[in-house]
Amino acid sequence: MIRDMVGGLEQVLSIFRRHSVNITRVESRPSPDSLRTYAFVFDFEGLPADPNVTEMLNELRAFAMTVDIPDSQQVPWFPQRVRELDLTTDTLDGATDLINDDHPGFHDKEYLARRANLVEVAGEYKQGTPIPRVDYNADEIKTWGVVWEKLQALSKVHGCKEYHRVLPLLEQHCGFRQNNIPQLHDISEFLRDCTGFTLRPVAGLLSARDFLNALAFRVFFSTQYIRHHSKPLYTPEPDVCHELLGHVPLFADPDFAEFSQQIGIASLGASDADIERLASVYWFTVEFGLCYEQDEDGTNKVKAYGAGLLSSFGELEYACSPVRPAGGVEQSPILKPFDPFVACDQNFPITEYQPVYFVAESMSQSRAR
Repeated sequence: MIRDMVGGLEQVLSIFRRHSVNITRVESRPSPDSLRTYAFVFDFEGLPADPNVTEMLNELRAFAMTVDIPDSQQVPWFPQRVRELDLTTDTLDGATDLINDDHPGFHDKEYLARRANLVEVAGEYKQGTPIPRVDYNADEIKTWGVVWEKLQALSKVHGCKEYHRVLPLLEQHCGFRQNNIPQLHDISEFLRDCTGFTLRPVAGLLSARDFLNALAFRVFFSTQYIRHHSKPLYTPEPDVCHELLGHVPLFADPDFAEFSQQIGIASLGASDADIERLASVYWFTVEFGLCYEQDEDGTNKVKAYGAGLLSSFGELEYACSPVRPAGGVEQSPILKPFDPFVACDQNFPITEYQPVYFVAESMSQSRAR
C-alpha cells in the first residue's frame, strides 16, 4: 500500500525495474481505510528467496506503507519448447503393462524380450531425430492383419467421413495395408505435411499431464509394440493397432488437429484439478467421441471419431448401433449432446464399455465448443 501521490506508482515500478523483476500483472485497489492511500497488487516472476527479489522487496518496504506477500503461486513444470518433451518420458507402469499375470504375453519370454527392446528404443529417442524403424516379425504382422481386416469392415459402417477420407491416403503414402505394419517415421512425415502433427515413440503409459502437454506442440506419443498374437482381438493397453488405426487418421484432419492442440495448450501449467477435467474432455472426444452425420435419406446417423471406438470391434458397434438385445435385456449407452463443461465432470470406466457418450453435431463442432 502506498500514499496517494503524484508519481507514486511510477516509483514503485522503477524499483521492480532496477532489480530486474518482471511484472506479469498489476491491479489497483482503493484502500478501505483511507481516501489518501491506494493498494496495488503485483504478480511477478521470481521467489522471495531469490537475491534480486529480496533486494527489491527491501527497497519496496522502505518506500511503501505496507508490503504483504501472499503464498507464492506454484505452477507445475511444463515444456516450453518441443525439445523439452525429452524430459517427459517417465511412464506410469514402468514402461510395461505386463506386471499382471492376466496379460496374454506374460509367460511368453520371446514376447517379453521384444517389448523390452522396443521400450529401450523409445526411451532413447530424442525429439527431432528420425524415428527408428521396427522390423516386425511374422507373428506381429499376422496379428496386425487380423485386426486390420476386422476393423476395416466395421469402420466402413460406423466411422466418420473424415476417417474415411484420410485412410486411403495413409494406404497410398504410409504403407497401411493388411500385410504390413506401417512405420511411425513415415506416418509422422505424412501428418507433418497435413496438419503439422508428428508422432513420437513412447515406452508405455504417460501421466495425463505429460501426454496432454505434448499435444500443445502437435506431438502425439505413440507406442510401437503390438498386442500378443494369441489374442489378436484383445489388448489390455494401447498398442500400435490402437494408435495407427484409431488415432492417426484423424490427426490428418485440420479441425481435429486444432481441437487436440487446444486441449494440449490448456494443459500447460494447469492445476491438477484442471488436468483431470481436461483429461475427461479428451476421453470423451479424442478417445470416445461420437458425432452425427446426415445419411442419404436425410436422417442423422451416429458415427465414431474417437480412437478408442475406431480401434475396438465390440465397442464401436455398441456405441453406434441401435438398441439390441443381450441375454434378453435391451442394452444401449446413454448419448448426451457434446458440451465440454459437462464432459469434464463426467466419470468414466477404463476397463469396460462406456455407459455414457457425448455426441457432437459434427466433428468440427467439437472444436467450436
